[in-house]
Amino acid sequence: MNKKIAVLPGDGIGPEIVAESVKVLKSVESRFCHKFEYIYGKIGAAAIDDCGNPYPDDTHKLCMDSDAILFGAIGDPKYDNNPAARIRPEQGLLKMRKSLGLYANIRPVEIYNNLINRSPLRESIVKDVNLVVVRELTGGIYFGEPRGRSEDGKKAFDTSVYSDVEIERISRIAFKLAEKRKGSVTLVDKANVLATSRLWREVVTKLHKDEFHHINLDFLFVDNAAMQLVTEPARFDVILTENMFGDILSDQASVLTGSIGLLPSSSIGAHTPLFEPIHGSFPQGAGKNIANPIATILSAAMLLENAFDLNDEALAIRKGCEDAINNGILTPELAKESKAYSTSDIGDYIAESVAKN
Repeated sequence: MNKKIAVLPGDGIGPEIVAESVKVLKSVESRFCHKFEYIYGKIGAAAIDDCGNPYPDDTHKLCMDSDAILFGAIGDPKYDNNPAARIRPEQGLLKMRKSLGLYANIRPVEIYNNLINRSPLRESIVKDVNLVVVRELTGGIYFGEPRGRSEDGKKAFDTSVYSDVEIERISRIAFKLAEKRKGSVTLVDKANVLATSRLWREVVTKLHKDEFHHINLDFLFVDNAAMQLVTEPARFDVILTENMFGDILSDQASVLTGSIGLLPSSSIGAHTPLFEPIHGSFPQGAGKNIANPIATILSAAMLLENAFDLNDEALAIRKGCEDAINNGILTPELAKESKAYSTSDIGDYIAESVAKN
């Protein structure tokens, strides 16, 4: 199989973790006789520094011309710590999602038995956790208009907007995903306060009644959902929610595993699908070879499975990651009292595991 992958390392630790993911993909190429073409582009602070645009036209063209996108992370302290900055790295990610029509973000959360003691919660709470957050990605308060500041600068405003079409298309993905899992969808909203949430309930309820009545559907207000994610997380199968709630809840859910560096994600929609770790750019760790690459490597597994329909190849990567975890090949944030391994050590180990097994 010949495929073209747009590689967008981004900022901070992005280049390091993406390098290890590409290393593992090259091992897949060798073992399974595929050919992937890796073409690199700039995004985020790296792109701002280069051309003043966090998502340059050349990067967009690269993404449109590719079969899949492997993305690292964006963010830089010189922009994060400057509230007056007019252009920000994060604008590049938002523009990419919008320009490519990537309206659905899928974030699985699964507990590894060998790391269960790394979770801040008791083993009895997290031991059976296996959930996925389906987050709407191109609507809501992150994109709504109008937004801005008053002339005197003393007031600011943002607008949350959703249409029935936007809600139905993401909900359909959640229900279809639940059909392949445990058959349950939880819609998380704030319907007691927000008009957009009430529209979400109406659209999701109708779709459930018309097409997916065999799926169990329940509803939680977002504050209750946040509480239950830390008191009874195993109750969840598929969590369906809007953009901002999904952003917050998926990061909260990542803590259940003991490290945000373990969780991959995919973003799908109208054009080229994108695969990325859910964590940020961790600028404090950049260049130190200490960042956990497993989330990015698992994102490559999702890429192979969902974009290229290469299930055996994806399974080989997941097995390599599990082997690394089970054998204590871990970066400092997970190693604790045992020996810590570097970013590149873990990439080497998983690539070798893929080549052998």
